[in-house]
Amino acid sequence: MGRVTHIETSHIETMAPVAKGRASAASGLDDVAPSGGRALFDAVLRPNRSLSNSGFRVVMGIVVGANILFGGYFFAIGAWPVLGFCGLDILLVWLAFKLSYRQGRLRERVRITEDDMWVARVLPSGHETRWHLQPYWVRVSIERPIGHESQVRVTSKGGTLILGAFLAPDERDRFAQALSAALGRGRGSVTSA
Repeated sequence: MGRVTHIETSHIETMAPVAKGRASAASGLDDVAPSGGRALFDAVLRPNRSLSNSGFRVVMGIVVGANILFGGYFFAIGAWPVLGFCGLDILLVWLAFKLSYRQGRLRERVRITEDDMWVARVLPSGHETRWHLQPYWVRVSIERPIGHESQVRVTSKGGTLILGAFLAPDERDRFAQALSAALGRGRGSVTSA
């Protein structure tokens, strides 16, 4: 008989989405009008990108210049096959940056009104997943002390959703605090009504 092992589920999303599919031009909740009036909280989360397009051009210029310089030297001393490796080096650096910029298209949007909480995640491929929650039942947690592995977990009715996993630890902490405060304001307006 096989041995049953316990699987830690605190780091796994268990909340079923309400919609999945290809993102439209109005993706990321732009097509969902806030019911019950104005949004109490509306945040768009994006991965950090430290290199601008002009910085990318400068870095690629340095890589190309260095490879031309070294390739020319090796060609001059008769080691012409090195030129192919210099070209491959340029191609691999360019490809690595393009893949990094593609991952930068990931985004998550969280919108809270008095009656609804919507979460949309748009992947770099353009596929979008949406979750619809009742703010009164939502709880936000993050592991303390804040570290690299800390996650912002949104829990509602037994399901868990992890938000902002691509953010820096201090950004996740600030986001969790702002999200908790907005949910608290929403609960306060429901109980005072």
